[in-house]
Amino acid sequence: MLDIKLIRRETDYVKKALARRGVQPEVIDSILALDVKRRDLITRADELKKERNQVSAELGKRKKAGEDISADSARMREMGQQIADLDKEKAAVEEEQVHLVEVLPNLPQEDIPDGPDSEFNKEVRRVGEFKNYDFKLKPHWDLGEELGIFDAQRAIKLSGARFWLLCGDGARLERAIYTYMLDLHTQKHGYKEMLPPVLVSPDTMYATGQLPKFKDDLFHCTPNDLYLISTAEVPLTNIHRGEILEAKNLPYYYTACTACFRSEAGAAGRDTRGIVRVHQFNKVEMVKISNPDTSNDELEKMVSDAEDVLKGLGIPYRVMLLCAGDMGLSSSKTYDLEFWSPAQERFIEISSCSNCRDYQARRANMRFRREPSAPTEYVHTLNGSGLAVGRTMVAILENFQQADGSVIIPEVLRPYMGGQERLLPVKAQ
Repeated sequence: MLDIKLIRRETDYVKKALARRGVQPEVIDSILALDVKRRDLITRADELKKERNQVSAELGKRKKAGEDISADSARMREMGQQIADLDKEKAAVEEEQVHLVEVLPNLPQEDIPDGPDSEFNKEVRRVGEFKNYDFKLKPHWDLGEELGIFDAQRAIKLSGARFWLLCGDGARLERAIYTYMLDLHTQKHGYKEMLPPVLVSPDTMYATGQLPKFKDDLFHCTPNDLYLISTAEVPLTNIHRGEILEAKNLPYYYTACTACFRSEAGAAGRDTRGIVRVHQFNKVEMVKISNPDTSNDELEKMVSDAEDVLKGLGIPYRVMLLCAGDMGLSSSKTYDLEFWSPAQERFIEISSCSNCRDYQARRANMRFRREPSAPTEYVHTLNGSGLAVGRTMVAILENFQQADGSVIIPEVLRPYMGGQERLLPVKAQ
């Protein structure tokens, strides 16, 4: 969430920056008008409270002296009602102001491209071997069925559309992928592995920006007012919510593999076949809690950590710097990693790494002190996929398929697969 003091102090800068993200200047004007009204109500209420305190002290003395103070007491009661009315109006104005501020996107960093959508994203680099195949390629949904590792129809019977049942080597490959990712992040990249809850409170969802704006994309469990997480970013970022941290302990690096749940309310008709866009999927997440001085360097390292996974697997990909209009609500700068799908002839996002600066930290009241006696400052938070597990399986199936219908298992995954080197079609087993 943006700092109202910043909006008040640097109005022109905030308007110009948020215009890059499609926010009309009138929205900022409305927030500031409410801020003026709020402060006026506070001033009026404080003046009445001061007068009431002064008069009340005098009335006490007059009452002891035997004077009739009934008229003045009635006036004090009336003044008390005026104060209560002003406080009530102030609370309503504050609530309206917060509702406007909490859905504002983060300020974009100056070094990202302008543009309203993904067409304006900037390609930073391409990595890996983009192969030419001398046979007709199959998309992963067909490969998965032929290999006997996907069962779409029984998944629909169990849960409905946009769910998938992984079978045999499919389930084993999924487990191999995320175990490899976690081992890489913990043993090479220095992350601490966590296993957080996948059901979290509204406050937890609010802190990372999922609530209130993206409520329709979440699965809500009404009996306990808990939400299924859309990403492990949510619980990992909230680990230090409400805490004051010591600068010497920063940065914190956390990673976790969790199930993630998304209703995909805003994605109707997109990727309806296969396991690219489903309601439930596993994802390995990376989260950093950082000193503001080093958060941009930490973002570059996080992107490198995600790239390491793809390089180890031998999957060709590109790195995209997102434009201002294509970033998530909380992000100030985002890189997407997109793997090449030769069967679908397109790039597909497999990781998104973002620096949220102090946007989430303000919502989570997560601060640090540079020195024991120094004032508190907000930390910076970063998050990134390291990687989406189902989409990694898609990348493996489509990039390593062979003319005979088999799929070569990347070498780094074979120790997790008992030494198995290929997935074979059911008819060849």
